[in-house]
Amino acid sequence: MPRNNQLLHFAFREDKQWKLQQIQDARNHVSQAIYLLANRDESYQFRTGAEVLKLMDAVMLQLTRARNRLTTPATLTLPEIAASGLTRMFAPALPSDLLVNVYISLNKLCLTVYQLHALQPNSSKNFRPAGGAVLHSPGAMFEWGAQRLEVSHVHKVECVIPWLNDALVFFTVSLQLCQQLKDKISVFSSYWSYRPF
Repeated sequence: MPRNNQLLHFAFREDKQWKLQQIQDARNHVSQAIYLLANRDESYQFRTGAEVLKLMDAVMLQLTRARNRLTTPATLTLPEIAASGLTRMFAPALPSDLLVNVYISLNKLCLTVYQLHALQPNSSKNFRPAGGAVLHSPGAMFEWGAQRLEVSHVHKVECVIPWLNDALVFFTVSLQLCQQLKDKISVFSSYWSYRPF
């Protein structure tokens, strides 16, 4: 990345393990959906269509949450990004005037680097801290420790991850199959409750 007419190079440290919370959360939702489906004895028989509909609603909720976790990155404030510890995951160590955020957006892994500069103490009358956002713009201000900082430049890099696209397709297909099952059960339930005159 360009900085003060010099080129800086950084790499992820191989000796540090970092996790993307979005993937962990999506996995937890899928695990919960599997648990809901498998948490019955093999000989269990559903007694009513309403019982199946209730199960499908719960499974679909977990699958929707898993898909949403990958499609919608969390909005974070700049102090939350600073506290995340991602800056320690690089070699060489990042300068103190850089912040880094890594997140998933649909089928892409996104890396955002924020270049910061300290605000002068006498400029506090114009200080307006930025709220939460997926991507903060230049001019966004925040307070970290005893210092007030402003984003001067934003650099964003995206990389397509093919298996994330596959995962999103599988979530969509799974939700469609669950909805089809619900629709069929609803039709039969209304047929069974029909009473001729």
